[in-house]
Order: sequence, then C-alpha cells, then structure tokens
Amino acid sequence: MSKIIRRALKILESRMMYETDFFTNPNDTKNYLRLKLGSNEREVFAVLYLSNRNQLISYEELFLGTIDGATVHVRESVKLGLKLNAAAIICAHNHPSGVCEPSHSDEMITKHIKEACALVDIKVLDHLIVSGTDAISLAERGLI
Repeated sequence: MSKIIRRALKILESRMMYETDFFTNPNDTKNYLRLKLGSNEREVFAVLYLSNRNQLISYEELFLGTIDGATVHVRESVKLGLKLNAAAIICAHNHPSGVCEPSHSDEMITKHIKEACALVDIKVLDHLIVSGTDAISLAERGLI
C-alpha cells in the first residue's frame, strides 16, 4: 500500500471516530473501501461492523480468495457480529478485474447474509463491490 493511500486512510479513519453518519453516506463508504480493498490482486471479502449509531466498531477482512472469487461463510460473518455486539454491518469485496458489476453469486450471498443477520437483529446496510477506480452499492441499486 502506497504512502499516499495510507495517509488518506488515516484521514478517513479520523473522521469516522467523530462522525455518526460517516457510513450512512454511500460516497464516503465507497471511497474508504476503494482505498482499503481496491488494489488487492486477489478477491477479499470484508465486513464493517457498526454500532447502533453507525460508528465503526471494526473493519475485518474475513475471506481471501483467488483472482476471480472468494468463498464466503455466512456463519462466520454473523458470529463475529454477535461477538462485537454490532447493530449493523456493511459487506464489501473487491473485483480484481476492475469490473464492479455484481454477479448472481454476489446477490445470493448478500441475500443469505441479510437473512442470517435478521435472525439476530443485525441490519445489513449495504454490500459494496469495489475496484481501484470504481465502486457499486447493491443498496443503491435496490438489491438490498
């Protein structure tokens, strides 16, 4: 990770500590996740665990895949949410190809995570697909 990206992340992370609406703004969330995930050469599935005021509790890169996919275990995502006492989550993963269009499997894993989280009162706010230059929000597309 370049020095410029590390500096940008520090600025964003300092804003997150004081702003309760940082992760309710899709553009801020997209920028943060593009910096965190966009340059990975392999697919990484991450979850942002949020408080009931949408403040970041923890950013976790849970699953590491190959250049074109990662196996996501819904149980592990929910289990960590319970452990962290999260009220909401935002899922994210990168597409190393640079094409951010959601696949059918992206939509299905989002559905499964949302169903599992609903059972334990954790809201799924969004699932973002990112590259180094772009990001797509499934919530903005009406898929959540």
